[in-house]
Amino acid sequence: MMVSSSNFDHYLDNLAHTRLLCLGDIMLDCFIYGRVERISPEAPVPVFHMNHKTMSVGGAGNVVRNLSALGVETSFCGMIGRDNEGEELKKLIDELPKTTGCLIQDLHRPTTHKIRYLAHNQQVLRADNEATFPLSVELQDQVIQYFQTQLSLVNGVIFSDYGKGMLPPTLLKELISLANQAGKPVIVDPKGSDYSIYRGATVLTPNLKELAQATRMPVSKDDQIVEAALNLINKYDINAVLVTRSEQGMSLIRANQEPFHIPTHAIEVFDVSGAGDTVIAAFSAALLGGASFEEAAYLANVAAGLVVAKVGTATVSSEEIRNLMKKKDISFIKNKNLNLSEANDIVIQWKRQGMKVGFTNGCFDLLHPGHIALLREAKSKCDKLIVGLNSNASIQRLKGPQRPIQSQEARAMVLASLEMVDMVVIFEEDTPINLIHTLRPDVLVKGADYTVDKVVGAHEVQSWGGEVILVELIPEQSTTRTVHKIKEAQKV
Repeated sequence: MMVSSSNFDHYLDNLAHTRLLCLGDIMLDCFIYGRVERISPEAPVPVFHMNHKTMSVGGAGNVVRNLSALGVETSFCGMIGRDNEGEELKKLIDELPKTTGCLIQDLHRPTTHKIRYLAHNQQVLRADNEATFPLSVELQDQVIQYFQTQLSLVNGVIFSDYGKGMLPPTLLKELISLANQAGKPVIVDPKGSDYSIYRGATVLTPNLKELAQATRMPVSKDDQIVEAALNLINKYDINAVLVTRSEQGMSLIRANQEPFHIPTHAIEVFDVSGAGDTVIAAFSAALLGGASFEEAAYLANVAAGLVVAKVGTATVSSEEIRNLMKKKDISFIKNKNLNLSEANDIVIQWKRQGMKVGFTNGCFDLLHPGHIALLREAKSKCDKLIVGLNSNASIQRLKGPQRPIQSQEARAMVLASLEMVDMVVIFEEDTPINLIHTLRPDVLVKGADYTVDKVVGAHEVQSWGGEVILVELIPEQSTTRTVHKIKEAQKV
């Protein structure tokens, strides 16, 4: 599976035709910019010289800001107090394009208000004013009423839970049930350690710390993250978990699907404030606009990489994502092990992007240093490396009924795990000539135990202007030799 800039254009265009309902804890974010040049003589603290300040909607409101920036039509429900901050939030929500809001006023609490002091593009202090007790039953009824009026009008629902009282467990459970009954997907940015309140949601988007708290499981390695996420999926009837992993990108985990780990696209990090809001907004909008889970996750990752390069609680637009796609090759393959038709589609895209495509082939039965050296050298001669892999039946015909030692699936999995390998294609024939004819690589690489005239496909590659490269082999490294050593050892 591949997503290229042209595919992204399609999904980004769909955002304008997507409508979402977002509920959660809204807050007023105040950013005060200044400088720090000395320490106070009164106490060992820095003296902050104020220059200017900005106001923006934060928390669930920042999810809405991101949806608006992406061109998504959004209905929003949040909670404010009767104060100046609440009035400021009303104004800011009203200014957002394609956004309609229902701000429920709670007379017994202040509007959640966070003040961040920034000097030299870095936060030096944050001050919070908030109350976190749950909404009253009367106000919960108002939320339910608004939710029901909007549910039939939207493609799906986002819950942005910051633990400030807008989404108490009983209310949240009822809202998820209503959404499920209406057939509307539910995406949740969770909070706290009790994820039973999110039972039946479509997708959860915890960060690593939140995942560890919710499962009480280690999450320092890929396999641990997968195990913890699957624990949530199975325990609470969740379809998918999208784990944000800071500088390590993110991971999408679904039951009975290969985990999808995406490296970060952040080039420079100034401020991570609100990055999670960008993720859930971009992911939800893409998913509910027709993208697959993997495609939506990838788009969200790109959006997050853009937003952390900005100062403050920022947003990204669909045009920014589009422009990045034009500058960079951020196409991806969910699964490197592909059939010939899938492989050909991807190779066409690679070549359109001006990439040099390399090809090598073999049995790769018991991977050894000689294989690694060959693959590393092959990768150095091209932008994308394809490995043609002999099937089990093909190897049996070539090497006898005792081979291969490992199945074609196992061999393909091992090859696909190597960073220098971009694609693996299994072929059933005795030679890869059909693969070479179809994929038309620019570079064909084989070991120097061959001569060019003996390399299958050499003539064909040269005929369309390609290059044939012979790589020196590491002495005494072969699968046959390894198998022989094992058999000899068994005799002892």
